Amino acid sequence: MILSTTPQLENKNIQEYLGLVSGETIIGANIFKDFFASITDIVGGRSASYEKVLREAKETAIGEMKAQATSLGANAIVGIDLDYETISNGMLMVVASGTAVRYT
Repeated sequence: MILSTTPQLENKNIQEYLGLVSGETIIGANIFKDFFASITDIVGGRSASYEKVLREAKETAIGEMKAQATSLGANAIVGIDLDYETISNGMLMVVASGTAVRYT
């Protein structure tokens, strides 16, 4: 399946727009990750633990979006948008959305 942030696919003719598809995931970051991330924030640098959690959440959301598109008979998703939000108590939410299409 082709995944694209663009509204069209180069050298492909979109035959049918099958509708909006999305995948959502909420992942909690535990207290130890929070503690070590705060130390990293104080002394500088990147928080590898949070980056790993965000990467996993993104992959899960995209996987759910792809599964939904596949069930519609799509062979591509265009116009993909990824949204990241923090919600209460260190919970991280990632939403992937796009338009499922069939191309030739």
